[in-house]
Amino acid sequence: MIRSPFQPLRGGNKVVTPAATSASTTIDPVSQSVRFVNSGANICYVRMGTSVSGTPATTADTPVLPNSAVILGKAEGENTVSYISATGTTLNIQPGEGGI
Repeated sequence: MIRSPFQPLRGGNKVVTPAATSASTTIDPVSQSVRFVNSGANICYVRMGTSVSGTPATTADTPVLPNSAVILGKAEGENTVSYISATGTTLNIQPGEGGI
């Protein structure tokens, strides 16, 4: 299987600081993939959805390990990412295409 490389949405990266309380940010609803880069020293958890659902992230959601990156596919129309980290970290959220 040949996968296409991740193609970031230019100007779409957001840098957030997950903490002990779930927070969220908006992302491009048309992009099919999102790259998460955790450049901090602590694990964080992410959840994608719509602003209508407003579901907070919990430790039951997708983990992004410290000093690592993960690319996840998303459904068209999902325009929100929720994130949480019990001890705080730095997370880059980059919508785009491919990479999965």
